[in-house]
Amino acid sequence: MHKKSSRLFFIDAIRAWAILMMLQGHFIDSLLDTRFHDENDLLFTTWKYFRGMTAPVFFTVSGFIFTYLLVRVPQMGFNNPRVKKGFKRGLELLVIAYLLRLNLGGLLAGKLYDAFLLVDVLHCIGLSIIFILIAYLAFYKLSKTIFAIVLLSAGVLLFTFEPLYADQPFEMLPTAAANYITQYYGSVFTIIPWFGYAAFGAFISLLFNTYKTYKNLYPAAISISVLVGLFLIFISSEACVTLYEITDIQLFDSISKNNYLFIRLGDVLIIFALFMGCRNYIRNTTFLKIGQSTLSIYVIHFIILYGSFTGQGLYRHFNHSLNWTQALLGALVFIIVCSFLALRYEKNKIAIKAFLKSFTKRLFGLVKN
Repeated sequence: MHKKSSRLFFIDAIRAWAILMMLQGHFIDSLLDTRFHDENDLLFTTWKYFRGMTAPVFFTVSGFIFTYLLVRVPQMGFNNPRVKKGFKRGLELLVIAYLLRLNLGGLLAGKLYDAFLLVDVLHCIGLSIIFILIAYLAFYKLSKTIFAIVLLSAGVLLFTFEPLYADQPFEMLPTAAANYITQYYGSVFTIIPWFGYAAFGAFISLLFNTYKTYKNLYPAAISISVLVGLFLIFISSEACVTLYEITDIQLFDSISKNNYLFIRLGDVLIIFALFMGCRNYIRNTTFLKIGQSTLSIYVIHFIILYGSFTGQGLYRHFNHSLNWTQALLGALVFIIVCSFLALRYEKNKIAIKAFLKSFTKRLFGLVKN
């Protein structure tokens, strides 16, 4: 346990930062009056840019931590206990993701609303874990290097070809399946291209695992992250323009005009560098526990803000009605409440799960009767 804390200390800090950023981002985006959504307002554009970092960071960290723990185990293939746990975890996330989109009132009335089929962060992270496991089982025994190349290639290809598939409706697929690969039907996140961030995170974790005994691991990792991150943020778009001029391949021109995926990956690397540099100074136990309780926080925030199960969330009653002062103060209270409830849940998880299991069993018995 001590080894994990010393090697991956900065990861829990990044996860905590990302989940807190997600809480305030969802709260403000949902409840701030649309008249304050002004692209000419420095406050709004600054908030919007930093909010845009949250999901890429979250996906990348998820791929990193899962893969790091996966390959750290000496057993390989199906003998690796992390494989079974990983498939179970991935499926659990998918089930929870769909449950959060249920409306019990509608369900009891025999209705399943279209929103139930929409895909969000949890769906994509659950499926990303499963994809990483499939790649691990297929390639890790052959070579750790091949496994790393497959992950890196997956991320690069998904990001590079995004202009070709982004606007496709995929009408040949059922809506439930199409929601995983296109935003055409209303999904906010889709497995393509967002699995790319998880794949990049998995690739980075393999580098950490390979060079974990290297004396200058963190100085090297910080330097590389900053250099690559700055390149992606400030130079990658111009590089695509140059490639288009040289090759006349339209794809490069399309990337340069909407290069958000690679730019956000650059943001992720800068965030990684900052937290790696501060790893010895972020020692607040509560903050780190928040980073270890991201699923609980996500579920609780979804119920309070969006009204999972009941339909009576803050969004329904305060939809785009707050000014900046109200939104910022409300977001602070929202962060504190969600974090507090999640930490209390984690502390009493066994008793709460037993109660919910008993309550659900009685509820289904009542409905059946």
